[in-house]
Amino acid sequence: MTQQPEQYLDKVTAGPGGVMTDDVGVVTGDLTIVTTSRDGRDAEITVQYTGAEEWYTMTGSPVPVPPTGLHALHDAVLAAARAGGGAEVPR
Repeated sequence: MTQQPEQYLDKVTAGPGGVMTDDVGVVTGDLTIVTTSRDGRDAEITVQYTGAEEWYTMTGSPVPVPPTGLHALHDAVLAAARAGGGAEVPR
């Protein structure tokens, strides 16, 4: 039996200037953001237009999981997305 990775998913409205992705540049509007632990040490952050099928890598991902944990990282990513300005994954 394979264990599922730790993961957080939330919907957010990006602030002015949106969120920067490696794949398509800036995405704006209503977004879904997922923060996934890859191995307990690193996390991958992906974003999509809410309701769409395509997922994009948020610029700055993967990133080390901070000592405060994956949930704290996810909260920081959401705050950055809400602030906009071409938000990247906080370090």
